[in-house]
Amino acid sequence: MDLGLKKRIVLVTGGSKGIGKEIARAFVEEGAQVAIAARGLSALEETSNALGGIPFYQGDLTIKAERERIFQKLIDDFGTIDVLVNNVGGSNGSSVEETDLEQFEQAMALNYYSTLHFSKMALEVMKKRQRGAILNITSIFGRESGGKVSYNNSKAAVISFTKALADEAIPYGVRVNGIAPGAILHPTGNWQKRLEADPEGIKAYVKREIPAGRFGKPEEVANVAVFLASEKASWVTGATLQVDGGQSRANF
Repeated sequence: MDLGLKKRIVLVTGGSKGIGKEIARAFVEEGAQVAIAARGLSALEETSNALGGIPFYQGDLTIKAERERIFQKLIDDFGTIDVLVNNVGGSNGSSVEETDLEQFEQAMALNYYSTLHFSKMALEVMKKRQRGAILNITSIFGRESGGKVSYNNSKAAVISFTKALADEAIPYGVRVNGIAPGAILHPTGNWQKRLEADPEGIKAYVKREIPAGRFGKPEEVANVAVFLASEKASWVTGATLQVDGGQSRANF
């Protein structure tokens, strides 16, 4: 299916590996002009080469000035932005009692404030053109307990922000949506490390917690991302879609 994304300018944060890399790949395969941003130079270079030499921007996305520099470089290079995918993120800490305040602040800076800031910058450009799509990659644990508390809190904030921004942006032709993945297995992710450390325990977890009976794949998230960014999803805004093989216990 042609999703009408040819030549669209796309920025994927956290696009050097895992889910972000596959999202970038999916947009490239649709004919979009894709750039990726992340902290690690070697992973950025590897992904850029794997995807045909796409542009990349290195920087610490928890830092306001770095986000502004990267976004301005994208505009300088491409002139505009059509699709923003806020994918950068991570988890830290453990229980509330055992997680330092600084770790909560770090989680919010990485998962929430980066999404908030990039979205504000992109919306300013998109409003002028009366079109655009912003996608926020969250988690099923933004809706329910199950992951690390600092991660849950920050992803819950992103889900709430997605709906709030969507209602503000849609009068200008800009759609804002989210994707809430469940457990996704990829070589650089936490689930891979846990699987290697405790194969039988993780196999039991999958059987017990995921009705589909397996981990999700990054490309299964990417397929939803390109759909939501396309005009095929023209009447979808403010939604956060679960992509989890039935893992979430939420019924709304």
